[in-house]
Amino acid sequence: MPETPPQTQKQIDDLFSELKTLSDAQLGYPTNQCFDYSSLFRFLEFSINNVGDPFHDSLYRVNSHEIEREVIATFANLMRLSPDETWGYVTSGGTEGNMYGLYMAREMFPEAVVYFSQDTHYSVRKNLRVLNYRNIMIRSLDNGEIDYEDLRETIRINRHLPVVVMANIGTTMKGAVDDLDKIRDIFDELAISSSYIHADAALSGMILPFVDDPQPYGFDAGIDSIAISGHKMIGSPLPSGVVLTKSDYVGRVARSIEYVGAMDTTLSGSRNAITPLMLWYAFKQQGLEGFRNIVHESLATAEYAVGKFNEHGIPAWRNKNSITVVFRRPTDEVVRKWQMAPYENFAHIITVPNVTRDKIDAAIADCVANPRTTN
Repeated sequence: MPETPPQTQKQIDDLFSELKTLSDAQLGYPTNQCFDYSSLFRFLEFSINNVGDPFHDSLYRVNSHEIEREVIATFANLMRLSPDETWGYVTSGGTEGNMYGLYMAREMFPEAVVYFSQDTHYSVRKNLRVLNYRNIMIRSLDNGEIDYEDLRETIRINRHLPVVVMANIGTTMKGAVDDLDKIRDIFDELAISSSYIHADAALSGMILPFVDDPQPYGFDAGIDSIAISGHKMIGSPLPSGVVLTKSDYVGRVARSIEYVGAMDTTLSGSRNAITPLMLWYAFKQQGLEGFRNIVHESLATAEYAVGKFNEHGIPAWRNKNSITVVFRRPTDEVVRKWQMAPYENFAHIITVPNVTRDKIDAAIADCVANPRTTN
């Protein structure tokens, strides 16, 4: 290969330096930066591609399908899905996972109405437009959960149609978990015979399995599919995620593709084969007990942050089992410096492992030194 031109090398070095500085002051977005995948760098020598269904052979054999199946099995165990019912794949992230869940729901119930709350991730509305799927937005409670009374009344009005609920297992801005038991009670109360629940567990899917008193979140709580991010709580330099559903459902969308000798069951054709390897490696490195320790420490740091904000006269709170700390929106300068996630009159930080107590103290000091002059 030719040598890298000096100007190109300078651009690379400058970008690396800038990203390192910015990564050290990033509090508002759930991307755990405590990872080391250097042992996997040599796999970048290959044009590795996970085209097709990970549970079927492909003519393109330069893949990590076997590793991907292990990853799916690990997540299925965490989500309380039995091995004989399990199907899933490693996605590009939460948006693709949510798209897949809604796609599966549409194939099963094309006449359904999709119900989702105001606090649902912005990508869901985009997904629904792409799928041309009928939908109704439901109000949210103050803590970010779906408004169950509004959901009940709206479903009642449309009870002649199948019901699809987009449930949040940890909302983007407030970390709220929709109560799956209450949602299923509404189905029973209204005698809904055709229903589907997709769960968006982008962040909390790697939190609730490791706490002592989790809210209902898995397949044992009546969900039909779930999306979990890989680059959030686990940590990865590349965005990734996992979508899980029941193997019986997948036959509705499966097509045999002779060109690659594979079953076409995923949304994308060519798929990243490095990210399954990274997720697999992270589980091998940490083990489930390691992730339990990481979650408990992150929750303790979140509680520390709530206490420190309140101690300095900045009202702050968090939902149960959440590492999302919500507080009054600071000045734009503070938001930008610490890359906090703002929305209307509040903002949040998320205490993934790289968000240390020292960083929280420094950010709060900036909030106190630069108070907002308007509400």
